[in-house]
Amino acid sequence: MKLQLAVVLGLVTVLLVSCSPNREGKHLFILSGQSNMVGLLPEESFTPIIETQFGTDNVIIVKDAHGGQPIRRWYRDWKPLKGNEPIAQPDLYDSLWTKTNTAIQKGKIETVTFIWMQGERDAREKLGDVYERSLIGLYDQLSADLKRNDLNFIIGRLSDFDMQNERYPHWTLIRDIQVKVAESNPRFGWINTDDLNDGYNKNGKKIKNDLHMSSDGYTEMGKRFAEQAILLMRDAKNP
Repeated sequence: MKLQLAVVLGLVTVLLVSCSPNREGKHLFILSGQSNMVGLLPEESFTPIIETQFGTDNVIIVKDAHGGQPIRRWYRDWKPLKGNEPIAQPDLYDSLWTKTNTAIQKGKIETVTFIWMQGERDAREKLGDVYERSLIGLYDQLSADLKRNDLNFIIGRLSDFDMQNERYPHWTLIRDIQVKVAESNPRFGWINTDDLNDGYNKNGKKIKNDLHMSSDGYTEMGKRFAEQAILLMRDAKNP
């Protein structure tokens, strides 16, 4: 039985590698956002799937996330719909870019996938009216800094935490924008997180429709991000 299982796993690995995009360079994955990205531990689910697909030596993973932060901390040209306040303060993007720029010195980069889990703060501050422009602008900003026009982009849609918009007035607006942006480009995609914020948190407390994911939810979120990334990369190779 153990021998049969080993053979099956070996065949799966061969098939996965044979379906992988061009392996002439490394595959860079950039993960950023606010608290629900902070809670994601890539090594628990995201990284193992990606490394199985492409090989440990062919993968670079950069993560830089900060809880409770609006998108204007990343997007340089962020502007409110009216007036001059608040203002863009893209220091968190600078932090992300420093890590990314260091990572890309390690060799030729074949593909880049940008993974984004954020929006809660903008929903709370009622800044959804400029979120679509900011989200696309952030993608374009990173593309320009990397000097590439082929970035894959995956968005983690906000969960079903506040579907009545009672505590976070622009919650559903930003959810809708995230899907709209994700479906606007063949290189973009999104994952559903509606079932990931129920269960138990890291302290063993039972939660339902929490702002944050459950412990198992973070593990599943990493898996979904990895699977979506692989699909986008395959589609990009075989349009």
